[in-house]
Formats: sequence, C-alpha cells, structure tokens
Amino acid sequence: MTNAFFKVPIAKNEPILGYKPGSPEKLELKKTIQKMMGEKKDIPMHIGGKKVRTKKLVSLSPPHNHKHIIGQYHKGDASHVKMAIDAAMKAKHDWANLPWEQRASVFLRAADLMAGPYRAAMNAATMIGQSKNVFQAEIDCVCELADFYRYNVQFMTEIYHQQPESAPLIWNRTEHRPLEGFVFALTPFNFTSIAGNLPSAPALMGNTVVWKPSHAQIYSASLIMEIYEKAGLPPGVINLVFISGPEAGEVIFNHRDFGGIHYTGSTEVFNGIWKTIGDNVAKYKSYPRLVGETGGKDFVVAHPSSDPKTVATALSRGAFEYQGQKCSAASRAYIPQSMWKEVKQLLQDDIESFKMGDVDDFTNFINAVIDEKSFDKIAAYINGAKKDKNAQVIIGGKCDKSKGYFIQPTVIQALKPEYKTMCEEIFGPVLSIYVYDDNKFEEILDIVDKTSSYALTGAVFANDRQAVQLATTKLTHAAGNFYINDKPTGAVVGQQPFGGARKSGTNDKAGSMFNLIRWTSQRTIKENFVPPTDYRYPFMEEK
Repeated sequence: MTNAFFKVPIAKNEPILGYKPGSPEKLELKKTIQKMMGEKKDIPMHIGGKKVRTKKLVSLSPPHNHKHIIGQYHKGDASHVKMAIDAAMKAKHDWANLPWEQRASVFLRAADLMAGPYRAAMNAATMIGQSKNVFQAEIDCVCELADFYRYNVQFMTEIYHQQPESAPLIWNRTEHRPLEGFVFALTPFNFTSIAGNLPSAPALMGNTVVWKPSHAQIYSASLIMEIYEKAGLPPGVINLVFISGPEAGEVIFNHRDFGGIHYTGSTEVFNGIWKTIGDNVAKYKSYPRLVGETGGKDFVVAHPSSDPKTVATALSRGAFEYQGQKCSAASRAYIPQSMWKEVKQLLQDDIESFKMGDVDDFTNFINAVIDEKSFDKIAAYINGAKKDKNAQVIIGGKCDKSKGYFIQPTVIQALKPEYKTMCEEIFGPVLSIYVYDDNKFEEILDIVDKTSSYALTGAVFANDRQAVQLATTKLTHAAGNFYINDKPTGAVVGQQPFGGARKSGTNDKAGSMFNLIRWTSQRTIKENFVPPTDYRYPFMEEK
C-alpha cells in the first residue's frame, strides 16, 4: 500500500563527456561505431509490446556515406496505425491508474540506462544515422534526453503538489488526469532528444502514445524503444510505427479518441495538421491538445559596442554546428559597418579551419546534411545567391553529393535586408549577413522584428547596457528564447525552457513543467465535511 509522499531524486544535468584522445569513452565509442557500421540492422515496428515486421523493407544509409547500408526498417501502412491506436487504448486504463512513482521509475531508469550501458550505442546510432559529430551527439541523444527524463519527473511532482486553498469545513483538492484518448507524437530527425521526449512526456503523465519518427531518425528511434522496454515500460504505452505522415494522419485525425499531438517539424505541416483537426473537431470526444514547435529564422544582432571575436565565434558555432540543421541555428546576422571587416576575417578564418567529412573521424567539425532532398534545397539557395545582384557568396559555397550530402559552410552577404536568404528558413549550413550603418541600430532592430514570420531564438551582442535593454524591449515577441552575448543555440533542460511563438509554434516550453501540464486534464474535487441541512439563507429572515 502506498501511504507516503515520495521525494524523487533531485534532477541534475547529465555531465558531458569530453572524448579526448585515449579516453575510455572514446575508445568504446570508436569500437561501437565500427561494429554498427559493419552490421545491417533489422528494425521492426513496436506495437502493443510486439515487434511487427512487414514485407515492405526500406534501406537506411548514413547521410555521409549514402551508398553504405546500415539496416532496413519494416514500413507499415494504415492497418498498423489502427493496431497502434488499439494497443494504446487497451493499455490506457492500467497505465493511467499506475501510481505516479511507478511511472516515474520507468523513465528515471531509462535515463540511467541511456547515460550508462547504452551511452556508446546511443551516440553511435545518432552519429551514424543522423551524421552528427561526437559532441553534437553527446549533448543531444545522451545528455539532453536523460535530462528530459529526470527533470520531467521532477516537474511532474511540482505539478501534483499544486493544490487549491480550502475554506473552513471544506477540503478542496485537484487531481491531474491524463487526457482522454491517445496522444500522437510526430518527431523530427535533427534531435534524438526531441524524438525521445515527444512521446515520453505525455506518457509520464499517464497518457498512451502512437509515435511516428522521421524516417531519417528511425535508426536511433529503434534504440530508444529498446531502452524503454528494458526500463520496464508496459506494452502499448508507447507504440512505434514507421509510416508516412499523411497516411498516419488520415487514420489518427479522424479517430474519435484522438486526444492530442506533440509535434516538432515544419511550419507548413503543422499548419495543415491544425486545419485538419479544426475541420474534424466535431468527431472527437474532447478538444485535442495541439503542442508544436516548428521552424525558425533565428537572428544575431551585433551592436557597435560588442566584441568582434565573441560575435564571430557565436556565428561560427551558432550557424554551423550540426550543419545548421537546428531549428535554433543562427541563420541571419546584422553586423555594424565599423566591425564588419574584423568579424568577416575572423569568421573566414574559422570556416577555413573547419574539417568536413565522416563522423568516425573525430577531427571533423562538419558532417553531411540529412538527405538528398535537403541537399538539393540548400544548394539551390547557394547557387541562386551566386547569380543574384542583391547578394554575394563571400565564404564557402561548394556542394558535393557524390559520396555523402556534403555542403561547405557558406556565408552570404545580403545587400538588402529583405533578401530571400535573410527571410526564408533554409535549414542548412548557410548564414546570411546584412551590414548596417552604426547609427541605425534601433532601425535595424525594427527590421529584425518584422523580417520573419518566425519567433524561435535570437541573440543580441552588446557591451552597452542601454543597447541591451533597447534590443530586449524591441524584440520582445521576436524570439521565445532570447540570448544576450551568447549564441542562440544550446538550450539546456531545466535552465532554458525551449520554444517559440508566432509561426515557430505554440511555445509550450519543452524542458519545463508548462509542457507537461498540457498533457493533463484537471479535476477539482470539493468535499464538504458538514453539509447544510436547510436551503434557507440569512437574508431571507427579514419580516
């Protein structure tokens, strides 16, 4: 019998390992990468605790070596989505009624498995399947995902502890129920941690989930599912299906028990999902919860008082880490004329020193973009800028997909602040820079605010405190995560809750209790210890 209020382990951010030459973690990871590259993994779907295979096999290849096969996944169809929904609904009652500390234990154990015995495999899977260097993999698929699990457990207890006041003779209390129905998790390729958090956050709060990962992240998603099962997640709580988005949506968004969607991906897709759900709202048992983080056109604004070296370093890292394939990546920058020559030279020196190639060479800073479709889109922007009189490709610009989808980190100087690469999301290693007159800082802030429909991340660099205050005020709605003298990437769970507004999403802040609240439906309970026995009120005594 449970008769105690349990204290969960205090959440702390998972330490980032260094992978220095000769270190135990580096030696183990190297061996793991070599082993996994030599295998062809068979990857089934996971529905209701069973491994589901089909006759439709799809090959997986590393983006940096697209002729090498690392495995095959079993592609599903609409029937498998229905199976997953049925499994989720079957598991719902027992999972929702399991004591919260038992649900918490599953994900706390998953965090320790991921950061312990599975650490090398998780890093290797993300590096191979998504073409990340070791540092980008480590901070993502191990540290951030473990942080999500541990902090979400802590946030859950904070939510449960919030209770209403009670008047004399009355006891008021609130319980946080899971949503009715099932939750659909639709996850992206670029962060293994996001792919793991989107299904697990609703599940922690007692929901059951149908999870469809990006096809480009299936390789590491299958390992996450293995860890969930190893951690004791009951069958049917999270069901992993490999199916096209439209085919999954056709079943899910027409289902009476659809309870909500946890989404990260493009704005266009989320807009379509929102419209479909709105059109179908009469079909649902409850109003579905829509939680989404979408695109970004993230900015860096340098004030004349800022330090050129710190600005250049922020651009080198913020724009080009993981090939710019972060929704938070710095993709447009505004540099004052007085410091442009120095920033340009520093940036050029950095980019020319970048090594680019396979992930198994740990000296490479840059790897491949995710697939051919992405490569072609990014290359088109670069080639367009080379021919346009309103722009100049001043650094980089080479593209080669003969072996892998490699795009050299590229800097475009836009001669107009409204040039297309200053406005449109590219999602690749392309940074566009506009050089402005030093005395037009306030004017450039207005341009920054109005240029993009997105509002995810942004940064201002300045040593002048009045300039910092001016930028912070003028750009209030331009970024959900705003950075002062720091690059606009690298939000840490528990420290910088992440999310943006405008066309960047619903700003429900992953890595905070505010996201978890979205997966609950409160019930208020009032208990009267001494109920009245007479309907009459004192005002009625007048004669």
